Amino acid sequence: MAERAGPNVYSIAAHRGFADALVAGLIPRYAEADLGLARLTLLLPSRRAERIVTEAFVRLSGGGLLLPRMAVVGDLDLDETLGPLLDPLGAGSAVPPAADPVRRWLRLAELLRAELGKDAPKAPGMLRLAFETARTMDRLAIEGIELGDLLQERVAGIVGDLAKHWQDSTRSFARVQAHWLAELAARGEVDPPVRRNLLFDHAATRWKETPPAQPVVAAGITSASPALARLLRTIADLPNGAVILPDLDLNLDQATWDGLGLAGIPAEPGGAPFGERDALAHPQYHLKLLLNRMGIARTEVDPWHRAGLAAAPPERSKAISNLFLPPEGSARWVDLKAEQRRLSAVRLMESAHPGEEAQAIAVLIREALEQPERRVALVTPDRGLAGRVVAHLRRWNIVADDTAGQPLPQATAGRVLLLLAELAATEAAPVPLLALLVHPLVGAGEGRAAWLENARALDLELRGPRPKPGFSPVEAAVAKLARRGRGEGIAEWWQGVAEVLVPVLGLPEEISLNEALDVLSAAGEALCGSRLWGEADGRALAGWVEELRDASAAIGTRLARADLAQVLRDAMDRVPVRPPWGGHPRIAIYGLLEARMSRADLVICAGLTEGSWPASPSPEPLLPPAVLRALGVPAGEFRIGLAAHDLAGALGAPEVVLSWAQRDEAGPVIPSRFVLRVEAMLGELADGHRERRAVELARAIDHAQLQPPYPQPKPVPNAEQRNVALNVTAIDRLRGDPYQFYAQAILRLRALDGLDADPTAAWQGTVVHKVMERWHKAGGRAGELLAIASEELAEMQAHPVTRSLWWPRLQRGLEWIDAQITRDRGLGREVLKSEAEGHFALAGVKIKGRADRIDRDADGRLIVVDYKTGAPPKGKQVQEGFALQLGTLGLMAAAGGFEGIAGVPNGFEYWSFGKSEDSETGFGYCYEPIAEGRKAGLPRNEFLTKTQEFLLDAIDRWIKGDEAFTARLNPDLPGYNDYDQLMRLDEWQARGEPEA
Repeated sequence: MAERAGPNVYSIAAHRGFADALVAGLIPRYAEADLGLARLTLLLPSRRAERIVTEAFVRLSGGGLLLPRMAVVGDLDLDETLGPLLDPLGAGSAVPPAADPVRRWLRLAELLRAELGKDAPKAPGMLRLAFETARTMDRLAIEGIELGDLLQERVAGIVGDLAKHWQDSTRSFARVQAHWLAELAARGEVDPPVRRNLLFDHAATRWKETPPAQPVVAAGITSASPALARLLRTIADLPNGAVILPDLDLNLDQATWDGLGLAGIPAEPGGAPFGERDALAHPQYHLKLLLNRMGIARTEVDPWHRAGLAAAPPERSKAISNLFLPPEGSARWVDLKAEQRRLSAVRLMESAHPGEEAQAIAVLIREALEQPERRVALVTPDRGLAGRVVAHLRRWNIVADDTAGQPLPQATAGRVLLLLAELAATEAAPVPLLALLVHPLVGAGEGRAAWLENARALDLELRGPRPKPGFSPVEAAVAKLARRGRGEGIAEWWQGVAEVLVPVLGLPEEISLNEALDVLSAAGEALCGSRLWGEADGRALAGWVEELRDASAAIGTRLARADLAQVLRDAMDRVPVRPPWGGHPRIAIYGLLEARMSRADLVICAGLTEGSWPASPSPEPLLPPAVLRALGVPAGEFRIGLAAHDLAGALGAPEVVLSWAQRDEAGPVIPSRFVLRVEAMLGELADGHRERRAVELARAIDHAQLQPPYPQPKPVPNAEQRNVALNVTAIDRLRGDPYQFYAQAILRLRALDGLDADPTAAWQGTVVHKVMERWHKAGGRAGELLAIASEELAEMQAHPVTRSLWWPRLQRGLEWIDAQITRDRGLGREVLKSEAEGHFALAGVKIKGRADRIDRDADGRLIVVDYKTGAPPKGKQVQEGFALQLGTLGLMAAAGGFEGIAGVPNGFEYWSFGKSEDSETGFGYCYEPIAEGRKAGLPRNEFLTKTQEFLLDAIDRWIKGDEAFTARLNPDLPGYNDYDQLMRLDEWQARGEPEA
C-alpha cells in the first residue's frame, strides 16, 4: 500500500527509543488478518540489530504473533556478510563470487614484500601492513572507487605535491592493488565489498523492474555507501516500502544543516565531494551524506510518531540537537534558556581511575536491578573497563555478559595455541612452558591433581635466570626432582609431556604457516583432548585455524619461527568470541557497534575519554588524507561523527549516566570532547547533574575497614621457637631487621626467585663461589680461572643472553683475582682453605657458616676473605654492628671452628667484583673495614672483641631473651626486602605507629 506521495522516509527521534518505537509503529501498520506481519520484509543493519528488534517484538506483542522476515544488509565493521535475501544461492553469473578475506590478506603481504624489497618489515609488521592495505582497499570499494580513479590527473597532481614518502606509498599501493585485481580477474572473483555493492545494485534493479508484492522496510541503516544508498532509495520509492532512519534531527535549523558541509555533493562539477571545512565529526553528517546519496532532501523526511516503552521526555531531543551544534553554532549556548539546554535525568559521573569507575558503575547497576523489570545497558568501547564491571558484579552473584565478546587470544582455548607458539619461538623458556603446563585445559581430568603437583614442582626448580634454550635444562631439573622424590612419577610425566612438545620445538627456523598450525593444533589437542575445541571459544578457534591453514597453504606463506607467536596473536586479535546466552536477562554490556538500536531504562555510557570515545582517527598507512578526500572517501574524523551519533542515540534513554575517569593505567587523560560539550552547554546547571553518590559508595567499598589498621609487626615467639642456630649470613638480618630473621630462621620461609628473572646478587654470588671453590681445589694455578668459570656457567645452563650480559664483568673481576692471588703468593701469602664449613658455640648458641677463603700471610697472620659480587658493607655498618660476617668468621676460626685452621685472625678483607679505578681490568678491589684515621670501621686489635659484644647483645635480646622481632627496627639501614609483603610494610610504614 502506498504510504504517501514521494519517497517514504521516516526518522525516529533519539528520545523515542529506536527499536521499541519501530516495532510500536510496525505492529498496527502491518498487522493484517491471517499472516499479518509475516508478510513484511524488514531490512536491518546487523544480526545484533535483528536480535534487538526481535526482543522488542516480544515485549510489545501482547501475545503471540508471527514475526516479519528479517534480513541483514551486513555490517562490515562487525565482519558480517549479507543475509540470504540479498545474497541468495545462485545469484547468477552477473555477480561473481567473493575472494576469501584471509587468503587476500596473506597474498597482499606477499605482494607488499615484493614491492618494498629490502625495506620490507619482518613478518609481523608486513602482515599488519597487509591488513591495513586490505582495509584501505575495502574503504575505496565501499565508496565505489576503482583503481583507475587513482590515476586521474586531479589525483596525480595532488600526489605530486606531497612529500616523497607519500608519493612512494601511493604508487606502491596502486601497484599492489593492480597486481591483486589482475589475480582476482584471472580467478573470476571480486573483493567482498565489490560483491556487496553488486548485490545491492542487483536487488535495486530487480525491485525497480518488478516491485515486490509484499511490503519492504529498511530500518536503522546508517551506512552511507553509494550502492546501499541506491538500494535504500529504491525501497523508499516502492509503493509499499519505507526507509526508517535513526536519530535524524528534523528540528535542526537549515543554516546549521547547510553548515555541515558538502557531504558528497561537489560544490562545482568535477570537484571534490568533501570539503576541507566539512563537519565530519558532527553526529548528523553521515545521515546528511546518506540522504544526499539517496537523492532525498531532509524536508522529505517525516517523523515517526510512535514511541517505545523506554522513551525519554520529548525535550531531550531538542537538548541533544543543541548539544552537538557545530563550533559556530555552539556560540548560541549562551543565549539558550535553561529548559532548552537542560538534560533532565542525565547525570555526569567522574571517577579518579578506571577501577573506581568500574566499581561505581557496578553500584549503579546493582541499584537499578532492585526495581522490577528495569533494564540496564552499559555501553563502552573500553573492553577492559567492561571486564572490570563484570568482575565487580560477581561479588553480588550477578552474571553479566559482555556482548562485544573478548579477543580470541584472551579466550581459554586461544591461549593454548599462543602458548605453544611462544614455546616454539623461545625454545622452551620457563614462562610459556609452565603457563602451558598449568593451563586449565591441559592435563584436565582424573589425574589433574597429580599433573599440577608435578608442574608446580618443576616451577620451583626452574626459578631464577632463564636457562639455555631447549629441553636439556628442563630434563636436568626433572632428574633432580626425581632423585629427591618430588612429584608423583615426575620422570614418566615429563617423558609424556616431552613427546607431545618435541615436534613444537623441532619446528625449523623458517616454516610455512599452514605446517606450523598443523603442528601446534596437534600438540594442543594431545595436551587438552577434545576440550580444546568443545566450548564457544574452542569452536571459534577451530574455525579460525581452518581458515588460516587453508589460506596459507594456497598462498604458501612462510615466516620465521621466532615471529610465529606475534603473527598468530595479531590475527587472533581480530576474532571476537562472544558469550553464549546465560547472563542476567536485564543487563546488557555493549560495545559501540553492538549498542546501536538498543535501548534500556538506564543507559550508562562509560569510558568517555579522548582516544577511547571517540577513538583517535587512524590514518591510512599508504594513502594520504588529501588523496582520499579527492577520491571521495570521508577522512578519519568521519568515525568521530559516528561515535557522536552513538552517544546521541544513547542520550535518548529515559535515564543516562555519562561516566569517565581522570586517569588510566598510563597517567592522566582528557575527558571526551562530548563530555566537555555537555558541561559547557549545561553551564551553571552542570553541578546539579553530578552523580556523586555512586562514586562515594564505590570508594567506601574499596576503603572499608573491616579490621583495624595493621600495626607494625612485633612477633614474640616462645623460648623453644627462639632456640635456633645462627648462620653468619643471618646475623646482620637479626640486628638490622629482626622480623626478616624471624621469617627466615624461625618460620623457615624462603623467598622464591621469579621465572626468567634477572640474575640476582645471590645467583651471581653462587656462581662466583662455585668457580673459586673449583679453582682452589684444582691448585689455584694462574691462568686457569677463566676456563673454570666458563665451564661452570655452561654447567649451570645459563641462557646465552644472561651469559653475554654478565660474562664481561665476571671475566674482568676474575682476571683481577687471578692476578692479585698470584701477586700475593709471590709475597709469601698462601690460601689455606676455600669454601670452608665451620661452627662454634657462643653463650650456648650454635653459630655456623662458610668462609669463602682463609689465608695466611708471610708473617703468619690469619686473614678471613669474603667475596662480594657488588659493593661490600661500608665501614660505618661494621662499626655499628650491622655487618658482622667477617668478625663472626674470625671468632669461629679463633675458636677452632674450621678443621685444620689454628690461630687468631688479624686480617678481615672483602674482595669485590665491583668497578675499580685502581684495577688494571677496571673491576675488582680489596677493602678492609678497619678504622684508620678518618676511615670508619673497627680497630684491628678490637675487631673480634667488638664483634663478640655485638653478637652477645643479639643473643641476649632475641635468642635467649624475650625481645620482640620488630619489623624494620632500623628503617634507614639498607638491607633485604624479601619479606616486605609478609610484614605488610605498605600498610603501616608510611602511617607510623599511632600515638598513645
